[in-house]
Amino acid sequence: MSAKRRKGVLSNEAESLQNGVSDEPCIRSSEGRRATTAIDDGSRNSLVRSQFTPYSMQTVTSADGTTIAYEREGSGPPLILLHGGSGTRQTWDALRPHLADDFTLVVPDRRGRGDSGDADEYHLDREAADARALVDAVDGDPTVFGHSFGGLVALAAASEADIDRLVLYEPAILVGEHRDDDLADRMRERLDAGDPENAMKLFYRNGAGIPDPERLPFWPDGVNFDLVDTVIRENYAVEGYDLSEDVDVDVPTLLLTGEHGPDHLRDAVFELDERLPESRIAALDGVGHAATDSAPDRVAAEIRAFVRATESRG
Repeated sequence: MSAKRRKGVLSNEAESLQNGVSDEPCIRSSEGRRATTAIDDGSRNSLVRSQFTPYSMQTVTSADGTTIAYEREGSGPPLILLHGGSGTRQTWDALRPHLADDFTLVVPDRRGRGDSGDADEYHLDREAADARALVDAVDGDPTVFGHSFGGLVALAAASEADIDRLVLYEPAILVGEHRDDDLADRMRERLDAGDPENAMKLFYRNGAGIPDPERLPFWPDGVNFDLVDTVIRENYAVEGYDLSEDVDVDVPTLLLTGEHGPDHLRDAVFELDERLPESRIAALDGVGHAATDSAPDRVAAEIRAFVRATESRG
């Protein structure tokens, strides 16, 4: 395992960029294009997205036979995007226009949701195998970007995957006093009582650090309440995961965290930085756990800067 080359908190590469995002969901047309909208809120934060971005829909078969569906779009070195617990591949719709000119994006539905399949049994190892199958399906060694639970999946897969680098936004890891969390049991209790909405509210409050999820612009119509069971099983995986003292990942790793992110995930970022051999932290001012949606331009700028800085590593 390589010695630590760089350590510490980076200044925001995206600090001077505009911070605009639409609350309108992207839609897909029958021609296989992602239709987006022009956004103008009357301020300097206005953002105009290209109206049509070509993409192709593909599948890969994981080690246990599960089919994983993914979209591919853009041009450049491969970048795999692994979404968090309550999302699908549409979770990335705000970020993708900011990256597609620089990367070939590989955007899957993780198992158990969207167009991907599932298996009777669940384990984090199966998610890691899905990620490795995606890595094997692309040309060249990709960068893998995981958000929240997707960050844990990326980390779990990295030791046995041929990747160039990792980007993890507040990966779902519990360290220190947070190891005693029982969020999965509490969610299960509410779901078993026939209340999936309150189960998901609990997840947003305790898992993502959003105190009033009802105030989110997509609540409730844009919430995937049908995924509550899937979110619960993933939270059991989070609670069962024990971060190794010596993390077996020897590729450059960018750890992203938002100023207003939940304490347990920010603590995990700083602890993970201490245990990885080659990592750096980029702390984003004024945002929380969902900066991929609320500040996609800033997240994209950090990714581009990190890739540039590590392209010539020896």
